Amino acid sequence: MIKTIVVAKAKNNAIGRENDLLWRLPDDFQFFKKVTLGHVVIMGRKTFDSLPGMLPDRTFVIITRQKDYEAPKGHFVAHSLEEAFELCKVKLQLKQVFIIGGGVIYREALNRNMVDRMLITEVDAAFEDADTFFPDFDKDQWKEERRQHHPKDERHAYSFDYVSYVRDTDSF
Repeated sequence: MIKTIVVAKAKNNAIGRENDLLWRLPDDFQFFKKVTLGHVVIMGRKTFDSLPGMLPDRTFVIITRQKDYEAPKGHFVAHSLEEAFELCKVKLQLKQVFIIGGGVIYREALNRNMVDRMLITEVDAAFEDADTFFPDFDKDQWKEERRQHHPKDERHAYSFDYVSYVRDTDSF
């Protein structure tokens, strides 16, 4: 099963503040929708709680420590990242899943070498007042597959790059 991180991060790795996004980039929202539509997305409970509503045509696996937590109908609860992956692979028999946050989930997935790909929107800004960050990762363990630049314009306050990384299996 291919495990892919999807994240938008600033130059200083900032990804959020007070359980909200730091920017609004409409084309990045469309990219996220295109990539995750029709798939299972894995996220922490705080990330789930921060969503403006249910994301249509996606199944959620919500990771929480709360033993009595109940997911909305048609969605799932896991109590660890390993349990989420096991659920997706064995019960749901998926070939691909997407990890969409938050910071703790990203850190665990990267620190334990649990992901195969990363789709990172690199926002050309830094946010010093952020309270949630994407972890640093060893770029020697990843190959940049492609990069596409999106300039700042009337709908986007910042320029950004879509960057696709794949794990470099030669580095292990």
